[in-house]
Amino acid sequence: MNILVTGARGFVGKNLCAELKNIRDKKDKSFGELQIDEIFEFDVETDPSLLEEYCRKAEFVFNLAGINRPKEQSEFMSGNFRFAETLLETLKRHKNSCPVMVSSSTQAALENPYGKSKKAGEALMFQYSKESGAKVLVYRFPNLFGKWCRPNYNSAVATFCHNIAHNLPVTVSNRENQLSLVYIDDLLTEMIAALKGEEHRDEDYCYVPVAHEVTLGQIVDLLYSFRDSRKTLEVPDMGDAFIKKLHSTYLSYLPDDHFSYPLKMNGDARGSFTEIIRTPDRGQFSVNISKPHITKGNHWHHTKTEKFIVVSGKGVIRFRKIGDPDAMVIEYYVSGNKMEVVDVPTGYTHNIQNLGDTDMVTFMWANESFNSEKPDTFFEFV
Repeated sequence: MNILVTGARGFVGKNLCAELKNIRDKKDKSFGELQIDEIFEFDVETDPSLLEEYCRKAEFVFNLAGINRPKEQSEFMSGNFRFAETLLETLKRHKNSCPVMVSSSTQAALENPYGKSKKAGEALMFQYSKESGAKVLVYRFPNLFGKWCRPNYNSAVATFCHNIAHNLPVTVSNRENQLSLVYIDDLLTEMIAALKGEEHRDEDYCYVPVAHEVTLGQIVDLLYSFRDSRKTLEVPDMGDAFIKKLHSTYLSYLPDDHFSYPLKMNGDARGSFTEIIRTPDRGQFSVNISKPHITKGNHWHHTKTEKFIVVSGKGVIRFRKIGDPDAMVIEYYVSGNKMEVVDVPTGYTHNIQNLGDTDMVTFMWANESFNSEKPDTFFEFV
């Protein structure tokens, strides 16, 4: 299958072309037997004469070309209607009745210059389908968000992500203003479904089945929490689909020299303990470094449980059930050469000893984040 993508360097076009290339090159195997041969990328900077060749060879067209923020309002019609007209005329000239997908907007239902241009483009597509018998897929997209969306252009989410990631102010005129948002990966899933003839359709129009209803205030509050998580170490609820998608989007707007951030190492002569992540409902993750032949621990917990994984070095983890005079000491020898998890149950005093001559590194998880007011940690030698 040869595929033509117009508006290939725009937000949706760039993401779509990247996914089509993954499928073509078999880097994304989830689409099974879908075969893609050539991907024709057409944009404003492309040699216009190439449109003839592309329209002659194309077996599916994604028409994503359009104008959102022109200098003159008259450019709406030339960018959103005239190009579609040129595209369809070129297809007809080559007697190519392949399916054509077109990106319209929910604003096509409004009486503004942008909406009118989109509405005219839709009517053109429907008329083309009647005349040529070609299948047309008209999508009225709501607000879109995701990586590579241009800030300070036509996406509030992109602008908020960029400004907050760069410590710039944001302006929210109405926190209660509600948006219907579609994430770029959900859109891509639908585009590939359309390519396979499995699009979601409601009478004349096609749609992306996954959308999120959220207020501007909620978006901004979440983005600030993502920024502040580098200090609080709190990870957002990735079980919430929208929060997960917004968090991924936010990280894509970080400045190139701000991908990393420091952690607080709590160190002494025995080694160090560094907290990495804390969550309200999934506990705390940290790294423990033990100096050679050092023993750490010798305490027990009422409710707190832990998991230890030694990733470098070698040592032994010892347990003894408290309150039982006949309890034996249980030993688990651990090593970075053999990855295994050791569970630390409640009611057992425990310690970990470095048996090597180099630092021992242990990845640790606790079922609750540390609370200095209620540490649930009681000293007792194993």
